[in-house]
Amino acid sequence: MSVFTEGEIAYLNSQKLGRVATIDRKGELHVVPVSFRYNAETDTVDIGGYNIGRSKKFRDVAATGRIAFVVDDILPPSQPRGVEVRGRAETLISGSETVDENAHAALIRITPTRIIGWGIDTSGTARNFQPNSRNVT
Repeated sequence: MSVFTEGEIAYLNSQKLGRVATIDRKGELHVVPVSFRYNAETDTVDIGGYNIGRSKKFRDVAATGRIAFVVDDILPPSQPRGVEVRGRAETLISGSETVDENAHAALIRITPTRIIGWGIDTSGTARNFQPNSRNVT
């Protein structure tokens, strides 16, 4: 069973661009647009892209393991919707081609510890998860 709702998974699969926020060892924040995919096999969000292995976001995640990610949009006439994912992040040296066929090998993988969704399911949702058990708290 996924930590994401069926609606959130469908929404993530319909989108191509999100934004990721990282923090470095000095406590400085960094936010950038990224390509991503929902990985059903691992129930994670995978972030890839051009030269991601040499990027500040990749170095920040390698140093801290912390990340936040958001995908959102607005349907006409004025219906905002989105998913925010906070969680543990890891850097991997391969797999980015599953996100973007033109991407380089490295990948950032987010294991959710908190998911906030709005405008997707019938009501807004916010859920916390234990990192190892994946149970809602």
